[in-house]
Amino acid sequence: MFLNTLTPKFYVALTGTSSLISGLILIFEWWYFRKYGTSFIEQVSVSHLRPLLGGVDSSSPSNSNTSNGEADSSRQSVSECKVWRNPLNLFRGAEYNRYTWVTGREPLTYYDMNLSAQDHQTFFTCESDHLRPADAIMQKAWRERNPQARISAAHEALELEDCATAYILLAEEEATTIMEAERLFKQALKAGESCYRRSQQLQHHGTQYEAQHRRDTNVLVYIKRRLAMCSRKLGRTREAVKMMRDLMKEFPLLSMFNIHENLLESLLELQNYADVQAVLAKYDDISLPKSATICYTAALLKARAVSDKFSPEAASRRGLSTAEMNAVEAIHRAVEFNPHVPKYLLEMKSLILPPEHILKRGDSEAIAYAFFHLQHWKRVEGALNLLHCTWEGTFRMIPYPLEKGHLFYPYPICTETADRELLPMFHEVSVYPKKELPFFILFTAGLCSFTAMLALLTHQFPELMGVFAKAVSVHTHVPTHTNKLSQLLSRFLEDLNDSGDDLFSSMTLS
Repeated sequence: MFLNTLTPKFYVALTGTSSLISGLILIFEWWYFRKYGTSFIEQVSVSHLRPLLGGVDSSSPSNSNTSNGEADSSRQSVSECKVWRNPLNLFRGAEYNRYTWVTGREPLTYYDMNLSAQDHQTFFTCESDHLRPADAIMQKAWRERNPQARISAAHEALELEDCATAYILLAEEEATTIMEAERLFKQALKAGESCYRRSQQLQHHGTQYEAQHRRDTNVLVYIKRRLAMCSRKLGRTREAVKMMRDLMKEFPLLSMFNIHENLLESLLELQNYADVQAVLAKYDDISLPKSATICYTAALLKARAVSDKFSPEAASRRGLSTAEMNAVEAIHRAVEFNPHVPKYLLEMKSLILPPEHILKRGDSEAIAYAFFHLQHWKRVEGALNLLHCTWEGTFRMIPYPLEKGHLFYPYPICTETADRELLPMFHEVSVYPKKELPFFILFTAGLCSFTAMLALLTHQFPELMGVFAKAVSVHTHVPTHTNKLSQLLSRFLEDLNDSGDDLFSSMTLS
């Protein structure tokens, strides 16, 4: 009885309401996607509904039989979004400022420089700075936002005494050439070594002296590392390698500076691949955090053994050999860790100056790696060709990167936000995985809208829609009679014009 009493107006209202609701859902999904980079419906279903229905939680182990045991389910993806100091960061005065003078663009963001200011305050200051006037001035200098104010404060501190941190600031920001920066760092080394020896003798006399010794140690390590980088930039690569090795032996516990990544780059420049493999054997360990430098350098060494004779046509006919399979697996491992690097190595995307801080597995780390290591890949014959033929196969192994991984824990979804803060505005940040609105949302909204419009037209113009349906059916059964279809469509438009609805007729004609 109820169904028989329903009029066509009810169905029109029902389809119109569903169309309105689907349209509102589509608008909300679009707004939420633009603001947060993910679908609201997808996020709710994965985060809340899936555990209730007995699904696997995204924080559970991604793959129980991962190779080398590198999938660590205890670490959340958010923790990996920690920003790290770039071990190969450039000099502000001699390199970053030179880029600004030539192009008029700022290569560093305020967020990146603010992080550097926090690092300087952490490593180069301590509570006992008020006991020495020069250190007290430098403590205020590291907090200054204006570069000229920092440089003026450093000169003021040097007028009082030889201050290692003042030389560091001038070498980083005032020196316009690498040679001038190296000269200032050598002066900083003399002052830093004397302060280090004094604080080393007093470090056990109290917590205040212990903090001062820790600060002097950080200053000394920073100076020696930057001196080694100056030697590398000036072409004295063997001297730079020796300085880095001595520094790692003298201070083995200061792994936070990631000096081994500087050493890997210098050894690759010397084409000393045996020593590169030895360094990787020590630092590419399951208990140590990975980086793009470690993963892609390991892939480069594996690719070097087969890349000069590799041919995709021959490999497709005979299959991959054991060495080629090892190289491909190493490339897949590297791409899974940081999927942004291949586009820079293959020059599918232009490089910019690397920032002072990087986000592991993010676009910023990819830029920093490719900026220094692209020449090493080009030097190995066929390495880029092998990378070009195999890197995209990684994504077939990971059907849903946000939820599970193959060799590593799931790719974090917070990298895009941090990279946009670290990288300048003129650079288009790479996003992985590519963000698109789910197809079923667009399809559902479009289908509901089409159904509502069809029902509305059927209710208002039943005879004309019948003519149109007849024309479509005739065209479907007799596909060759295109002229007949055009005649029927013309007759349909003429009937619409004679229907008396001026508004609808004008819309049809237009």
